[in-house]
Amino acid sequence: MSQLRLPFATLSPAAYQGLIATNTALLESPLGLDLVELVFLRVSQINGCAFCLGKHAQALRDCEVPQAKLDCLAGWRVSELFDARERAALAWAECLTHVSEQGAPDALYQPLQALFSDVEISDLTLAVSLINAFNRLAVGMKL
Repeated sequence: MSQLRLPFATLSPAAYQGLIATNTALLESPLGLDLVELVFLRVSQINGCAFCLGKHAQALRDCEVPQAKLDCLAGWRVSELFDARERAALAWAECLTHVSEQGAPDALYQPLQALFSDVEISDLTLAVSLINAFNRLAVGMKL
């Protein structure tokens, strides 16, 4: 295990506490804890954040999400284990994680409108943004 490059939580406490407050709010989102954690795990897979992979996989196991579903998350597009809401959320999460490659096309946003409330879409977008920020902190600072 590598050594933490900088103790960012203590060096930038106000900014870090803002991220923690956002996380706390999102864990109580009408999206539901399972979906938020599923998005957190998928984005962490894409970003290669080992710390977050362990944290969010365990959180999903604690929520009694079946291990088979966790095992198939990287292949959610071809798995029958994911419902329409999860598929739309995961597609949006992947899109925003790779936003520099394709932007945020209407073809991925429109399915959200049929399956989620405006509040849920907002929370989902904030969740994707937050986990990308946490992944970048953890990877960049070698958490």
